[in-house]
Amino acid sequence: MNIKRFDIYRKLPKDLTQPTTTGALISICSTFFIIFLLVSEVLSFLQEEVVSELYVDDPTTGATIPVIVDLEIPNMACEYVAIPKKDNQGRHEVGYLKNTRKTDMLNKNQQKSGCRFHGEFYVNKVPGNFHVSTHASKKQPHKHDFNHKINKLFFGEDLSALELPGNQTSLAGQATTNEPSLSYDYTLKIVPTVHNDNKRRTTFGYQYTVTSKTFKNTRGTPAIWFRYEIAPITVKYTHKKKPFYHLLTTICAIVGGTFTVAGMIDSMIFSAHQAVKKASEGKLG
Repeated sequence: MNIKRFDIYRKLPKDLTQPTTTGALISICSTFFIIFLLVSEVLSFLQEEVVSELYVDDPTTGATIPVIVDLEIPNMACEYVAIPKKDNQGRHEVGYLKNTRKTDMLNKNQQKSGCRFHGEFYVNKVPGNFHVSTHASKKQPHKHDFNHKINKLFFGEDLSALELPGNQTSLAGQATTNEPSLSYDYTLKIVPTVHNDNKRRTTFGYQYTVTSKTFKNTRGTPAIWFRYEIAPITVKYTHKKKPFYHLLTTICAIVGGTFTVAGMIDSMIFSAHQAVKKASEGKLG
């Protein structure tokens, strides 16, 4: 048996082929085009793809959400400040101070002028609110000035360092400089979020969007309100890399497709050139 019979890539002797200037130009352009596509594809292959999916919130994650809040109130003393909590399940805690820390802020003369409030607590997975106010203080200040700066506010694990494709709003850095005796109201729409990186590390956090307003409270003392609603849907982000066979398949498609199309273009140009040449010599027909 002659194995050469199975050769589907039959070779032509060089003296039976004809090089052309057009063919050379098309070959050079095709080579540069292939190189450009191959480099682009390799760079795309090296990048991780973030795949997102939605599913109903998993009840096994618990019935509560951890909250971390850190804000500065430069014109209110720490002795007046506390954080009440309330939700739609009837839970209501006035003057919550567990796992909270209040630090006096000093002015240029090293005198107390304000308060930095840091709190870590849990809220139920139902709509509710928590707010910073003077409701739990037995002695009220002469002036309620709740101008503030939010250093951080997040739910669950901190997601701020992750580049998520979702529409996340952060209140970190939010500051106010309004007149005293005003209340501040932040309404947060919270979405449970799971993030899996390429090292199989899982982060459980919550993205949120926020709308805010400022108003004069005519029925009570001013406060900084944080009202929240929790979505029943969880968003999961997973980092995935394309398999190596995907790169090989794409390379074959680029090389084969480019040479095939280039060969068709060269053949059409050559055939048209030959037809014009025969017509000019009167041999057409």
